Amino acid sequence: MQAGNRKWQVFLIVSIGVFLSTLDSSMINIALPAIMAEFNSSLVQTEWVVLAYLLTITTSLLFFGHLADRIGRGRIYSSGLFFFSAGSLGCAFSQNFHWLIMARFFQASGAAMMMSTGPALIKQAFPPHQLGRGQGLIGIAVSLGLMSGPTLGGYIIHYWSWRSLFFMTVPVSLICGLAAGMILPSTRRGKVLNDFDMKGVFLWAFILLVASLVLTYGVAGDFSFSVLLSGLVLLPIFLFYFIQHELKAIQPILPIRLFKKKYFSVGVTCAVISFLVLFAALILIPFYLSHILELDSSRIGIVMIALPLAALLVAPMAGWLSDFLGARILSTLGLALLAAGMLLLSGLRIDSSPLDVALRLSCLGMGQALFLSPNSSSVLGRTTKKQSSTAAALLATARNLGMMLGIGLSGLSFSLFFGRLTGGLDMRDYAVVHATQFVGALHYSFQVAAVIACIGVIVSWQRPSFQKRRGGGKG
Repeated sequence: MQAGNRKWQVFLIVSIGVFLSTLDSSMINIALPAIMAEFNSSLVQTEWVVLAYLLTITTSLLFFGHLADRIGRGRIYSSGLFFFSAGSLGCAFSQNFHWLIMARFFQASGAAMMMSTGPALIKQAFPPHQLGRGQGLIGIAVSLGLMSGPTLGGYIIHYWSWRSLFFMTVPVSLICGLAAGMILPSTRRGKVLNDFDMKGVFLWAFILLVASLVLTYGVAGDFSFSVLLSGLVLLPIFLFYFIQHELKAIQPILPIRLFKKKYFSVGVTCAVISFLVLFAALILIPFYLSHILELDSSRIGIVMIALPLAALLVAPMAGWLSDFLGARILSTLGLALLAAGMLLLSGLRIDSSPLDVALRLSCLGMGQALFLSPNSSSVLGRTTKKQSSTAAALLATARNLGMMLGIGLSGLSFSLFFGRLTGGLDMRDYAVVHATQFVGALHYSFQVAAVIACIGVIVSWQRPSFQKRRGGGKG
């Protein structure tokens, strides 16, 4: 009975952390127009409110996963809740844009600590015959965070301000952090950083930072062309050096050899592409709803909820079908739906209705749900028990990397097209007379994303054919 109680206590703490991190990531997109207006920031600057969060998680997720194996998952998870709370408070009290970005880095460090240890804590707490139930219930917490974020965030911004989004998470994360410190296991294994690939961590972080700067500031007027050119030259050099280093490292932060297996390289590549395409829409559509359709924040939230709601309806069916059809058919079909959704969004007009936007977004939601579960199963189902934690961490890293690239690429393409159509203006300079140019830039940006989704379709079809294997995985 005592073990059973501890199991559900661990589940409650982990699910609250998962809910808070997904709630934050789904609410903040609604707040971007309000943040842009308050700080008078450009589009590429405003993107960093989301990009800073994702960049920090992407660069530190594998690090915290390795660290948790050495000093204890419970310690890392509870520390993550406190970091998240402190970062949220910093965001709420930010006096200028740079303060907000620094607070987002701090908040994201806490989220990365929770993301890297949460699934392992559930696996540790639940017996093998109940593990699927525990992970499935965590999936509900993820869905609730994604679904409630747009609507809840929209109403909060409408009646209070975007700062209230961060205030509301502080007391919950603080209380949960105190409970986690008392309940979660805090076992320690050996030396903290014995043979740890710290050099790989810094190289990985540097590569992602340079890539983000190149993507977001590539068309900014105040960004030196020589600096941009330096970034484009440095990226392939450091990427090559990073790969060579990882191949020689005793405990590489990114196990390159796993990518030699086709099922793994295809699965991870497609995961990056799917989230890149998804976030291209999630970043730009709130601005379309605000600037073109002139909806208030609460109505923007209602329109945006169509995407996670469609995903929630399709996800159970996708998981069930993947046991019979495998990832090659389902994940490829999901990416095809993502491509179709982006093409539908590229057809939006100045006079499109909110319902029309919601229906087009729902196509994206269905495509992502149809893709995600079979793709994850095709990767995790074929990895050995020893590699399963690494594979799960890499899938999470691919997800966040895709989000980050989607934000950077969509902002880059929109700024480029809008600037050319308006003679050099930025989105912050938008006026009603620029509505036609705004929609035109949106069309081109979504068409670029649709092309990338089509590349994903081709890559996904290259994965090994479906096979039922004894003990498990599906292809």
